[in-house]
Amino acid sequence: MGVSRSRSNLAFTVTVAVIVGVCALPVLLMLVVGAALAPLAAMLAVVAALVPVVPLVACFLWLDRYEPEPRGLLGLALAWGAVVAVVATFLVHGIGGLVFDVSEAHSLALWAPIVEEAAKGAFLFLLLWWRRDTLDGILDGIVYAGMLGIGFAFTENILYLATAYAESESSGMSPVGGLTATFVVRCLFSPFAHPFFTAFIGIGIGIAVMSRQRWVRWLAPLGGYALAVIAHAAWNSSTLIGAGSGVPGFLVVYAVLMLPAFCGMTGLAVWTRISERRLLAASLHDAARRGLVPSTDIGWMVDLRARRYARRYARQRGGPGAERAMRDYQQTVIELGYLHHRYLRGTPPPDFAVRGGEYIARIGAVRPLLAFPGQVVPIR
Repeated sequence: MGVSRSRSNLAFTVTVAVIVGVCALPVLLMLVVGAALAPLAAMLAVVAALVPVVPLVACFLWLDRYEPEPRGLLGLALAWGAVVAVVATFLVHGIGGLVFDVSEAHSLALWAPIVEEAAKGAFLFLLLWWRRDTLDGILDGIVYAGMLGIGFAFTENILYLATAYAESESSGMSPVGGLTATFVVRCLFSPFAHPFFTAFIGIGIGIAVMSRQRWVRWLAPLGGYALAVIAHAAWNSSTLIGAGSGVPGFLVVYAVLMLPAFCGMTGLAVWTRISERRLLAASLHDAARRGLVPSTDIGWMVDLRARRYARRYARQRGGPGAERAMRDYQQTVIELGYLHHRYLRGTPPPDFAVRGGEYIARIGAVRPLLAFPGQVVPIR
């Protein structure tokens, strides 16, 4: 089972990396051509599109602190959103435009949300199929969905910003002014839009992983996709609302619908992150009663501040190698805690016994080499 899981992980990584590499070629070509035709517009568009990327990625990494997802997988999600989802969207739009006579309004309000959310969500469904062992619940789904949305928005913003610059210049207006207006709306006013839409799919994926009901495991991801499309369609349709009334429709939708929904989604993500401590504490206490982990170590695992202090203490006593050993030990115990939680819920993965045995063996091998500070961390 362990060998099979390793092969599945490798197959997923290679397949996704190849798809990203192939799809990156037309995106890079597009950027190179754009830079050759209008170098200043392309440069300004790329720099401006990068502005919201760093703070958004930092927010999702903050959510992911209890059990950090593999950085390689998060990077693949970001790349999938930035290149694969964008290329797939262009291809489907292009083919659809040749086959169907779709108005611009219908394309914006309906066709684009359906295609774009499917293109981004495909990565999450591949993850659920091939790398289910990396998903422990709703928070993991939100984090991966966030990376997909950030990547997609980055490339899309480059296109919108460069187009705004070029159109303003051709119409005799200030090109920097046109780019700035688009930057304010897309990069400052609503940078969270794409991560927010796709987060619904991530929540559906997380529910599917945790559920004992077969019908929930099927319907939750599909329901998440449907909600992502609806939210995306509402946002896109806002540009068609209030035409001629003098009141920008997107402001109304933003204030009445999108902002409250985004605040609710943010609240859910933060609450889920906070509940991770209680979940892990309960799971590891049960594991300790079964003799799987030392009960005295639990506080150093589930308290983030204590976790950092333990790593600093290890480094002071034994150098970088001791710090790495402490970090690996903490990560292994946390992984065991999530796995044991799924066992207690009645939703253990098929390779539960093998993975659990691997974690326990690693814990037993590393624990005698570690030293924790003398104080006791209370478990709340």
